[in-house]
Amino acid sequence: MSSASDPARGGRAAAAPEAAHIVVEDLTIGYGSLTLMREVGFEVRRGDVFAIMGGSGSGKTTLMRAMVGLKAPATGAVRYDGESFWDAAPDARRSLTRRFGVLYQQGALWSSMTLAENVALPLEQYSALRPAEIRELASFKLALVGLAGFEDYYPAEISGGMRKRAALARAIALDPEVLFFDEPSAGLDPISSRRLDELILELRDSLGATVVMVTHELASIFATANNSVFLDAETRTQLATGDPRRLLADPPDQKVHEFLTRGRKEGSRAG
Repeated sequence: MSSASDPARGGRAAAAPEAAHIVVEDLTIGYGSLTLMREVGFEVRRGDVFAIMGGSGSGKTTLMRAMVGLKAPATGAVRYDGESFWDAAPDARRSLTRRFGVLYQQGALWSSMTLAENVALPLEQYSALRPAEIRELASFKLALVGLAGFEDYYPAEISGGMRKRAALARAIALDPEVLFFDEPSAGLDPISSRRLDELILELRDSLGATVVMVTHELASIFATANNSVFLDAETRTQLATGDPRRLLADPPDQKVHEFLTRGRKEGSRAG
């Protein structure tokens, strides 16, 4: 498996530019009279690893929820290949969501089901495969994330890092066009986090998928992402978009600079 620190692995190889796969236009999201974010807009190219960055309370997960169809915006649009998700008819929305794979922060595996049964759920719901074919495909997806032989284990019987990988196997069960991750490295030790970064890039390449991830982990951001948006809790909007390395080299705002350099400052104080 290639190292996640290789720039080409993060989507920075000399590939031809792609048209926007996802377009977020002037998105405003709130609950009642409370506005969580306003006039957010950016583009995600096909094959990007796109990081939604920002401090606590900036609306990162809320933005992802709007992108996957779990939270309707007050105004604005989310477009996939030009088709507006929230303006589409219910059947069209369901068709769009079948193109998504989502890995939630806690994994959200069913504790009473084996890993193979968890991975099989979307296949049972959305495919016409026979039970034996579903079992075979579930085993294959688990093998892709390094869990061959763990089909009959329950979530409580494996480590936190393995549970994240099992949840990832379920997220890719239907070969999605877009993979969404909510804090994928949360709660993992540095070695498990690095392996998950590598796995995300491997799956991006093998599936030909676009990746959108909510994260505040700088190591993961710089190891994987080639595009991003930075959300700010105080102004409740975005302060920057683009490659995190470019934003680090030429930050458009002091808050962006502080966020992207905080690990170095913490290390300096510790020394």
